[in-house]
Amino acid sequence: MTAEEIRATLTLCLMASFADGEKHDREREQIRQVAQGLAGDEQVNLPGLYQDVLLRRVQLPEVLGRLATLESRQLAYEMAVCVCEADGHTSAKEDAFLAQVRHAWGMGAAQAPAGFDTQAQALAEAPLQAPLAEPAPLPAAATAPHPAAADTLPATAAQRRPGSLPPAEMDRKILQASIMNGAIELLPENLSTLAIIPLQMRLVYQIGQSYGYELDRGHIKDLLATLGVGLTSQYLEQAGRKLLSGLLGKAGKGLLGGLGRQAVSSGMSFAATYALGHVANQYYAGGRTLSSDMLKDAYQHVMQDGRALQARYLPQMQETARQLDTAKILSMVRGG
Repeated sequence: MTAEEIRATLTLCLMASFADGEKHDREREQIRQVAQGLAGDEQVNLPGLYQDVLLRRVQLPEVLGRLATLESRQLAYEMAVCVCEADGHTSAKEDAFLAQVRHAWGMGAAQAPAGFDTQAQALAEAPLQAPLAEPAPLPAAATAPHPAAADTLPATAAQRRPGSLPPAEMDRKILQASIMNGAIELLPENLSTLAIIPLQMRLVYQIGQSYGYELDRGHIKDLLATLGVGLTSQYLEQAGRKLLSGLLGKAGKGLLGGLGRQAVSSGMSFAATYALGHVANQYYAGGRTLSSDMLKDAYQHVMQDGRALQARYLPQMQETARQLDTAKILSMVRGG
C-alpha cells in the first residue's frame, strides 16, 4: 500500500473506533497512546490523524476517496470491522458506520469480503467457557524454568479451591496461552489479529474460575481496562504495527518471514498475555483485594518479564504458527 492508502486506512480505523460515541475517556487515552506509540513512521503521523478524527477535521467521504483499489478497500473495511468488534459487540451506531462505508464503495455481494463480518462477530462473541488450545510442544531447549512473575506482586493468601490447578500447572497454562497468542500474532490476516483478544479474555475467565469466581465479559473488560489494556486500542496497536510494516494482508503473505520477525520483535501479544495471566492469577488468588494502582504497577512490571522471555519461546511460536490458518483459529476460538 502507498503511504496515502495507509494514512487513509488508519484514519478509517480511528473513525470506526469513535463511531459509537461511547468511548470512555480511559479508552480514548489508550487509543491516543497507541497513536503516539506507532508514530515512528513520519510519513503517516498517526498522532496527527488521531487529532483530525477526534476534532472532526476530516470527513468520511474524503477518507474513502483516498482508497481507490478493490484490495485496499477490502483491507481497510476488514480493519474497520475488527475495530468495531474488538470490544465484543458492534453497536447500532457502529453498524450504521460500516453500512455507510459499504454503500459509499458500492460493496455488494460480489465486492464485500465474503462472510468477513460474520466471522469477526463469531470471534468477538466466542464463549468464555471453551478450553484453551495447546500450542506446539516445547522444544527441549525452551523448557527451562521461567521467572516466577507473580513473585513481583504483593504477597496474598491464596484462595485456591479444592481441585483447582496447583501453582506450577497454572504457570504452565499462562505460558501456553502466551505462546499461542504470540503464534497468532505472526499471521497476517485481520481475523487472526482479532482472535487474540477473546483468547486473553478466556484465560482470565478460567483463572478466575479456578479460584471459585464465575466471571462475565463485563467483569473481565473492567479488569483489563484497570490494567490499561483497552480492547479496541489493543487491536489497533497490533494491526497498526503490521500495516505500517506493509505486512498486514491475506493468508500466505510474509508468514514467518518479515512478518514473523516484525510481529514478535515488539513481543506485544506474548508479553501482554503473559502479564495479564499472572496478574489475574494473583488478583483472584488473593480474593480480589489488590487496588487499581497495584494492579497497574504489577502489570507493567510483569510485561517486562514477558518481553524478556518472548525470544526464548520464539521457535515454538513459529512452529505453532506454521500449523495455524484462519479456519483453525476460528474453530479454536469458538471452542471446537
